Amino acid sequence: MAAMFSAFVVQVFMRYAVNRPVAWTLEACLTAWLWLVLWGGAFVVKDRDHVKFDLFYVAMRERGRRAFALLSAAAILAAFAASLPGALDYITFYAIKSSVSLGIRLDIVFSVYAIFSVAIIARYAWRAMLLLRGTEMASLEGETRT
Repeated sequence: MAAMFSAFVVQVFMRYAVNRPVAWTLEACLTAWLWLVLWGGAFVVKDRDHVKFDLFYVAMRERGRRAFALLSAAAILAAFAASLPGALDYITFYAIKSSVSLGIRLDIVFSVYAIFSVAIIARYAWRAMLLLRGTEMASLEGETRT
């Protein structure tokens, strides 16, 4: 966030105070934002912090919740596993291109998506294993028992 804000301040200053806008600040902001969102989604945001449409889920008993949670974990796992080879192919293809202003190879810029995908695959494989082993739903959802 600090890098994005700094680039933004430089852009505003150069555009309005000096009247000489610079192009690299936009690219720096976009690259930092991409890395921030995907890195954060992979390693910082917990499962309970994601937006969920759980109208039916919360109305069910433990067994129904477990089935829904296992089904959703399997669907997410399958989708990310199926898309990973294509994503890796796309990322490696971009090794031939560099960003316009900063000159960073685009495979490096987009490699964070591969990291994100592998982390999501590992997270939901672990979650599915815990669900199959019978771990209490309250502990999986980060709830505390009183």
